[in-house]
Amino acid sequence: MDAMEFFELSTGRWRSQRTTHHLAFKRSEAGESDIQVQAFAADHPQVIEICQLHEVDPKLAIGGAFVTWQGAMGWDKEEENHEGSTVFSLIPDADNPRQGSLLRERGYAEIVPVAGRYHMDDEDALVLTTEYETMSSIERFWFVSPSLRMRTSTVKRFGGFSTATFCTEFRIADASEVASNLTPDQINNAAQPTKHFSFFGW
Repeated sequence: MDAMEFFELSTGRWRSQRTTHHLAFKRSEAGESDIQVQAFAADHPQVIEICQLHEVDPKLAIGGAFVTWQGAMGWDKEEENHEGSTVFSLIPDADNPRQGSLLRERGYAEIVPVAGRYHMDDEDALVLTTEYETMSSIERFWFVSPSLRMRTSTVKRFGGFSTATFCTEFRIADASEVASNLTPDQINNAAQPTKHFSFFGW
């Protein structure tokens, strides 16, 4: 399986239940979110636009995805809002279709486009690695069954690990239902900056 096949399998609506461990405080925080994923073909206008933003030939893309999310965490204050959307493009390495670059319009706390790295591991899990100026993140996604997906992530900043997260994600709608619910405005607005750094939903 390559990364594009992984995103195609992920198309749909998911309910994510998460536990985030704040390592500096030695405390954990529970939360949940609603995530919608729609895979995009390589010739989709948004995939082409992201490639052009990164000055990458769009013909090298194998596709991409549009992800929206809404969530809440246990320590949230009234004004906190965990929602957003993003579009990204997949550019496989020429010598290995199971790894490559994942292009996004903007990363966490950055004002420039961000290119992360992805690879499929020996268990067909998708691993995403993103390096920022002050932090780095590693995420791993895998399917237990077609409707049950797991996710782990770690964020390292200022020389030490700051958070580790585990998510259990249940499919609650299939691809056709998600596609019919998305409006053109939602997709067009996905290129707006977002503060969240996960490439696969909050």
